[in-house]
Amino acid sequence: MSTRPLFAEVPIDRQTLIDSFREVRRTTERLCKPLALDDFMLQAMPDVSPTKWHLAHVSWFFETFVLVPYWSGYQAVDDRYRYLFNSYYNGAGPQYSRPERGMLSRPTVAEVFAYRADVDRAMAALIEKAGRDSLPTISALVVLGMHHEQQHQELMLTDVKYNLWVNPLRPPYHKVSMRRGTATPRLRWLEFEGGVEWIGHGGPGFAFDNECPRHQTFLRPFRLASRLVTNGEYLEFVKAGGYGDSRPWLAEGWKLVCARRWQAPLYWEMLDGLWQVYTLAGMQPLDEHAPVAHLSYYEADAYARWAGQRLPTEQEWEHAAQTQRVCSASAYEAGVFEPLPAAGIETGPEQMTGDVWQWTRSPYVPYPGFRPWPDILGEYNGKFMVNQIVLRGGSCATPASHIRLTYRNFFPPDARWQFSGLRLAEDV
Repeated sequence: MSTRPLFAEVPIDRQTLIDSFREVRRTTERLCKPLALDDFMLQAMPDVSPTKWHLAHVSWFFETFVLVPYWSGYQAVDDRYRYLFNSYYNGAGPQYSRPERGMLSRPTVAEVFAYRADVDRAMAALIEKAGRDSLPTISALVVLGMHHEQQHQELMLTDVKYNLWVNPLRPPYHKVSMRRGTATPRLRWLEFEGGVEWIGHGGPGFAFDNECPRHQTFLRPFRLASRLVTNGEYLEFVKAGGYGDSRPWLAEGWKLVCARRWQAPLYWEMLDGLWQVYTLAGMQPLDEHAPVAHLSYYEADAYARWAGQRLPTEQEWEHAAQTQRVCSASAYEAGVFEPLPAAGIETGPEQMTGDVWQWTRSPYVPYPGFRPWPDILGEYNGKFMVNQIVLRGGSCATPASHIRLTYRNFFPPDARWQFSGLRLAEDV
């Protein structure tokens, strides 16, 4: 593995790094507290993974990319884990079938937690004894591993939600009270002049390779909605027969509507003549003031067309977000893990971060001058730059310290199980 640092200006103070590492690892395990032992094995569809697998995989990541290369003579906890818990890194060897992760009854949940503890002890020891020459690279890799684990913290929540929802009992993950809206703030159109603007990560601190390099882009004048589209607004689309009318849909989207019999966003259910929605707190009456969530790109695009607008490009989104410079994740910090209604701020864009990932109309492609990370880690983002759409903003399941205005998430256009919604845009 190359010793070239992955990125600049990461903390190399040993104790700070160890403390940060341990806090991320503790957070992952805190998210597991509401689960019953039986819940750790669930995998209700190929796109989700069992919680037990997430717990093991993030430990495999630290073992594979930090401990094995930088601790001479380090012995892996179990050589078989190299195969079982490798997600998609071909350079690290073959991988166990993703759709069959739910069949791995062994190692047990207890053995996976023991694996985590062994990796934690080894990581702390490596950081403490690392030489001055190797510490910057080790530090960079540890920071990357922590952000990777935060990605899986979010995936654990979204996967658990889907895994529990398929149970006809609709069991809750937790019993945290949901905050309901009392009014929907008026939608304002924020106008941007366009021109040549800078986007992308270009400063100190962590960023994934696909956020770089910072570069100039040309924007035509555009308007952006001041807030997210709400459940109530999307309900009007449903009531108007939006899922029965091919006109606002892209061709591939309409095929999916027909083939999969979509009639509303994922987790919406009509019960006793009223719309309800499954949340991590169980079934709840649909809050018409909260942002609509769990939409595919096709649904977000169809709604925008039906409303006479469009989705923003990722460049427009980032430029507008830079005018706010605020990253909020109050729903995450409160442990609600569901989108919250807007507060009705009258200046600047609202709900840019921390409620739902916002579909853009931009394909996931490399920035001009993009260079993937060296060696095996180059597989982290670059090889997925085809047939994916960019989402921006972070969600209520995204750790607050993990959200950045330059963050480029990406999913296939039919993905619905993530907390994904939309914000409208239009040309001037």
